[in-house]
Amino acid sequence: MSLHTYKIPVREIRKETSDCVSIAFDIPDQFKQDFDFLSGQYLTLCTEIQGESVRRSYSLCSWPGESEWRVAVKKVPGGKFSTFANTILKKGDILELFPPAGKFCLPPAPASQKQNHLFIAAGSGITPVISLIKQILNARPFDQIILLYGNRSSDSVIFKRQLFALKDKFMNRLSLSFILSQEETDEPFFTGRINPEKISEVYGKLFNKEVLDQVFICGPEKMIFELKEYFQKKGLAEHQIHFELFGTEGIPERFKVQSEEQSQVGTSQVSIKVDGRIIQFNLAKDGPSVLDAALAQKANLPFACKGGVCCTCKAKLTKGKVNMKVNYGLEPDEIDAGYILSCQSHPVSDEIEVDFD
Repeated sequence: MSLHTYKIPVREIRKETSDCVSIAFDIPDQFKQDFDFLSGQYLTLCTEIQGESVRRSYSLCSWPGESEWRVAVKKVPGGKFSTFANTILKKGDILELFPPAGKFCLPPAPASQKQNHLFIAAGSGITPVISLIKQILNARPFDQIILLYGNRSSDSVIFKRQLFALKDKFMNRLSLSFILSQEETDEPFFTGRINPEKISEVYGKLFNKEVLDQVFICGPEKMIFELKEYFQKKGLAEHQIHFELFGTEGIPERFKVQSEEQSQVGTSQVSIKVDGRIIQFNLAKDGPSVLDAALAQKANLPFACKGGVCCTCKAKLTKGKVNMKVNYGLEPDEIDAGYILSCQSHPVSDEIEVDFD
């Protein structure tokens, strides 16, 4: 993750639904290489709102073949940035952007190798999903896609026209099903919420373990965790199930990092390496996270969600021990290699060294 932001103008703002806009950015030619991205990745946007510095991560809904950098922002109650983006932001405004990042991407595979993909999205969870779908349809000519997309009503379906256009163009390769929680439909399956019971209605008819190569899930946390467990029980391997979290309300126990350490007392000497510089300070072991403490020291560190999800604040622990409260983003091999999420890390040892370079 880059430590530096780029000042980028807004090229276009498009109304997608009554409470969602998509924002396209005009990336200057000299920065385009820095903004190369993979379908499924996100941009972190930074600006000042009412005197407060605010940064949020939003998934790209474009795919690299479009040569466009576009994100979608759905307005949420009380959301500082989402309200700003939907009501105040305009064409020509300048935002600070971190380059693309994220791991919700297609696993490498030869284009000649046919694969079957199941995508399950709800609400704004369609944003990275449509990017991945465009990538597959345009760059993998033999792959098949099933999309189950949940919303409150037909009016709240984000990218409805784009999805139907893709269906028209790739009729034999893309199957679309819209499931509405607050609108009656002719078929019972298309009414309600997406959950394991709903998926069970079509498992064995639309798809099963034997034909599925990859499953991608993006939406509310509860839906993601329930469906991940459902598909694991059906026999899909861990590497076949991909998910992207947009928040962390209600942390399931399995994502809380189990620690043998007891509650810590005392202080730790913290050394942060960033941009070739060393920043040192003392941090109470039961105090704020390593990230928050470093930011209080005016360290210029990368971060976005502060919820253990996006991995923007990932760094390498080169000395000492820390506890991570939760971990949604790091793979086991990354943890074994010494990487931590600094937003979730609290010192255990009397001295720690953390490398952001």
